[in-house]
Amino acid sequence: MSLGALQLCLLFSSALFCVGLAGALSRSNSILVLLGIELMLNAANINFVAFWRYGPQPAPATGILFVIFSVAVAASEAAVGLALVISIYRQQRSIRLQEATRLKG
Repeated sequence: MSLGALQLCLLFSSALFCVGLAGALSRSNSILVLLGIELMLNAANINFVAFWRYGPQPAPATGILFVIFSVAVAASEAAVGLALVISIYRQQRSIRLQEATRLKG
């Protein structure tokens, strides 16, 4: 029974990762690219919890600690990413990634 539940969690996680990857690679809007990256990080969090929960001997809160660190990294990534988007918007009045290449110097 637990093997089937693990497989469902991994299937859902891989589908979520693929949606995030497609969103990050196909969009020209930088905010939508950041959303795609967040979806990929959430898929990794689902994997952490699934392997912790359905592992042979789940230690108390080991997988949850990985998820907490991952959420902290995702929050800092979102803060830095949005700060960069705001900075680019102030300079160019656009958040399209194709127009951000003018900042190369």
